[in-house]
Amino acid sequence: MSAVEQSAAPLIAPVKVGVRHTRGMSMTEAFRIALQGLVANKLRSFLTMLGIIIGVGSVIVMVALGQGVAKASQDAIAKLGTNVMTVMPNSQMRGGVSQGMGSQQNLKMEHVEQFKKLCPSVKLVVPEYRGNGQVKFQNQNTKTTVFGASPEYFTVRNLPLAEGKFFTDDDVKRKAKVAVIGDNIRETLFGSIQPIGKTIKVNGQNFKVVGLTQKRGGMMFRNPDDQITVPVTTAMRRVFGAEYLGSLSVQAINEQKMGDAEDELMEAAKKVLKAAPGEESPIRVFNQADLMESANQQSGFLTMLLAGIALVSLIVGGIGIMNIMLVSVTERTREIGIRKAIGAKRKDILYQFLIESVTLSLVGGLMGIGGGIGIALWMARPADEGGVGFPMMLSPQPIIISFVFSAVVGIFFGIYPAFKASALDPIEALRYE
Repeated sequence: MSAVEQSAAPLIAPVKVGVRHTRGMSMTEAFRIALQGLVANKLRSFLTMLGIIIGVGSVIVMVALGQGVAKASQDAIAKLGTNVMTVMPNSQMRGGVSQGMGSQQNLKMEHVEQFKKLCPSVKLVVPEYRGNGQVKFQNQNTKTTVFGASPEYFTVRNLPLAEGKFFTDDDVKRKAKVAVIGDNIRETLFGSIQPIGKTIKVNGQNFKVVGLTQKRGGMMFRNPDDQITVPVTTAMRRVFGAEYLGSLSVQAINEQKMGDAEDELMEAAKKVLKAAPGEESPIRVFNQADLMESANQQSGFLTMLLAGIALVSLIVGGIGIMNIMLVSVTERTREIGIRKAIGAKRKDILYQFLIESVTLSLVGGLMGIGGGIGIALWMARPADEGGVGFPMMLSPQPIIISFVFSAVVGIFFGIYPAFKASALDPIEALRYE
């Protein structure tokens, strides 16, 4: 057979015509013939299914990526504490222009106890001050975040110790030069040296390392691994010369009290900070639960966008199947005429071509599922294990939906070719050359 004749071979092997079919073709026989055609024309069948394979695989990978990003965001927020709020001074207006969040500079150390007394739904209030500092140990140095806080900070922000101890309330009162370092700081400054008890320089001042926190990774806008935590009074007075706090971390009694705690903080701030009647609240409260809800919404939109883009490939694959099926109808016009002449009904022809289209879609869908799962698992592997290290999360729902959608695509784009084949006049079909 020449190359031209081979390329014009029918997609599905023609049915043998030696026996008159009085009852039409069974579904089992139609599926058997369709699968025979796939095997007989492997390359052509594969190229026809390629759009479905790519589409189904893309849906699985994209949804897994979107859900993985959402899960990573939820985990990052959960690390900060689901019953934790951040209180910051409101913005200050100068010349009719807002100076940005925190520009009012109205929170002081003495306000911490007042907030505790006025807010019964609040469990802990942690004063905080953040700044950048140059940190040195022997011939190693780095620029990092110097974070001032009270000892409760490690409880509120869920930062357990790896070695050593936390500083105490007495250290806060004495403005002691002691520090708890993160794992990245330990690795940068000390390497394999034991850091506990060593003296480091922070902006030229000697600090004793008393503790090392466990490695946690970045958590939203905070990275405790890459910061040095010192008593808040030490940070404000000895390191940065500041008078006002930068923020407060507030832990509610439980998650159910988050709303009450937020309302109490807003009301207490007006009394503590002596806001004028009708004036805007002098603080802003950022609720971790609201942050998680916002992150979930954004991740949901991202997942829908990625899945929508991937579904386009499925539609394109369906158009490819319709084109090939139309070519198949043309190539098999005489076969259709012979089948009708020996008793095949219109619905037999319609079902056979429709089943052939659906078979292409389903086989392509199964191959796409296998490819999509394989790619998602590879992308989830850490980079040092040969993967990409993306946050992937496989779930059965997108796999089932994409497979069902591939079947729907096969039916939808196979209807027109099947209808065209079934509508052929047997006399005209037999005359077709």
